[in-house]
Amino acid sequence: MARASQARPPAPADVATAVEALRAGRLVILPTETVYGLAADGANAQAVAHLYAAKGRPRFNPLIAHVTGLGMAERCARLDERARRLAGAFWPGPLTIVAPLVDPGLVCDLARAGLTSVAVRAPAHPIAQGVLQRFGRPIVAPSANRSGRPSPTSLADAMAETGPGAAAALDGGRCEVGLESTVVALLEGPPRLLRPGAVTRAQIVALIGPLAEAEADAARSPGRLARHYAPAAPLRLDAEAPAPGEAFLAFGPAPDGPIVFNLSPSGDLGEAAANLFSLLRAADALAPVAIAVAPVPDEGLGEAINDRLRRGAGYVG
Repeated sequence: MARASQARPPAPADVATAVEALRAGRLVILPTETVYGLAADGANAQAVAHLYAAKGRPRFNPLIAHVTGLGMAERCARLDERARRLAGAFWPGPLTIVAPLVDPGLVCDLARAGLTSVAVRAPAHPIAQGVLQRFGRPIVAPSANRSGRPSPTSLADAMAETGPGAAAALDGGRCEVGLESTVVALLEGPPRLLRPGAVTRAQIVALIGPLAEAEADAARSPGRLARHYAPAAPLRLDAEAPAPGEAFLAFGPAPDGPIVFNLSPSGDLGEAAANLFSLLRAADALAPVAIAVAPVPDEGLGEAINDRLRRGAGYVG
């Protein structure tokens, strides 16, 4: 897997400024290992409304509550044995668990889109953890892009998307994972994979057994809109080569061309995931007639990459 680029850790005063901004109901751009988030106090409905407005995000799309770990998560969600098993294996890390709500005062109704469940995740990035520890309660932090756009994996991209709406921003370097977290629902009935991510279907099944189809609980997860993660240029998927005027995102050996980018020359899915959004942005900045994308194997982390590409192309309902 591609590693996060090194960035100078923020000064304690910068972290303190970010925490005070959150306490004052303002927004903060925050790095995580998945993507950069636009963070707000999960308990503050006015701050959450400001976050929705800054992203242009539909209010029926729930937010993920970021927590320090299992202890904070269990203050707002009822986690069963399956959830604790997953948290023990993958937290802190890129896994979100949707579970029944315990305390609506910690994650407000607006952040949950009115649902009786809540999505919780413990991020692995040390800056995110430091802010959460100082803040002391859950922070909602969807990706720091305008709704529907590719998620930002660098501070520069986050600032270009939602920087004007943020009172503070912390630089954590380039995101290590580069895709949003896996989301699994643990409610009544069998567990459901609502959104694929860096924690793969096979890893989850190995711990808690088979996963049912997502549709019954799909509305409980972010990132489920039919057109999401989309650049301005249309996407053409499973392309062997670019057509005239197209940019090309290769995977593995790449053809020569004036606007060819490579998700991973060696065909490594982890590297491709980490590069996906940044290369989509780079290709889109050249204003091509379309962005053609080479086939990516639909296995392991490839399931998450293809999910983002299909939604970017508007193929998934």
